[in-house]
Amino acid sequence: MASHFFLRMVCALSIIHAANSFPTYGSLAGLSAAEIREIMPTLHRRAVEPPPGPMKDTSAKLVFDPAHPFIAPKSTDIRGPCPGLNTLASHGYLPRNGIATPAQIVNAVQEGFNMGNDLAIFVTYAAFLVDGNLITNLLSIGGKTSATGPDPPAPASVAGLNTHAVFEGDASTTRGDAFFGDNHSFNETLFDELTTFSNKFGAGFYNLSVAAEFRFQRIQDSIATNPQFSFISPRYFTAYAESVFPVVFFVDGRQSNGQLDMNVARGFFQTNTFPQGFFRSGTPIGISNIGAGIQEVFLPHPIAPGGNNGAVNTFTPNPNSADFTQFCKLYTDYVTNTVRGLYPTAEGPLLDALNANLNFLYQPLQGSGCPQVPAFT
Repeated sequence: MASHFFLRMVCALSIIHAANSFPTYGSLAGLSAAEIREIMPTLHRRAVEPPPGPMKDTSAKLVFDPAHPFIAPKSTDIRGPCPGLNTLASHGYLPRNGIATPAQIVNAVQEGFNMGNDLAIFVTYAAFLVDGNLITNLLSIGGKTSATGPDPPAPASVAGLNTHAVFEGDASTTRGDAFFGDNHSFNETLFDELTTFSNKFGAGFYNLSVAAEFRFQRIQDSIATNPQFSFISPRYFTAYAESVFPVVFFVDGRQSNGQLDMNVARGFFQTNTFPQGFFRSGTPIGISNIGAGIQEVFLPHPIAPGGNNGAVNTFTPNPNSADFTQFCKLYTDYVTNTVRGLYPTAEGPLLDALNANLNFLYQPLQGSGCPQVPAFT
């Protein structure tokens, strides 16, 4: 009896310690009901904030300006797997510590890259729902403080944009698969491969033709080396979008040829900086633009969603996953499977915040023909 009492005490104390050390940006997704009950009283609840609308000025504009100088992150500043968000933080479009509200992120990607309002809202709230704190209204843009800094003092489940196989996922352009340990840091070997492909297929530049070849290569690499390789929705979609983003957002907005210089690419991917004199896109880049780019990347080497079955080279298609013919299924599966699976017991203020943010996620899809998933109860 004494031993059972001791074990219960240890368990209770560990939960209390986790609650007291829980960061304000830590995601509650995937935590047990007991953990959430202990953590909730330690969080300062903030009102749910609706996403901002489109910018009035959507012209090409200098974004590396005196008001937004590059400042390398401190050891306590958080950076993660998305070079675009890292760059916006290092130039002050986002809080430089890497912790932001969803509204700040929507504003930043619009202002810094001229991302269309529909795309900005959809990707921001899709990320926030699984990786952010719905009570404090905060999201960390990564799971590591900097390229050389330590992990923040928080459990892995609260490490920002780190819910595996959602936004962070296998077959990344310049980050390794999570199976091998480090899925956040810039990977020089992968960037060297990207440069080789750009020289071979793009005359020294990264473009959609290079993206098609390198995306296929990265998938083949993961099939051959990662026994846990997963390539189903939503990662299936975000992987291809990840291949398109550099072409539409990292090319100077005064250019119209879709050719990304590899020195500029290295600045974004490795040091997270705009090049000197960089202008954002001269037109808003929305969901339809990214969809068209995805088709150019996908069609030369079409691969169905699927994954390895616990051993390398066992890739098997998954007929239950959404693919590029089923955008509405991407949304409905994301809400009913991914989000609901991470919050199976949400109640009270957490449930209210969850449903409010799910409404924001659906906002760009109104009028698209995709039915909205009913509110969670």
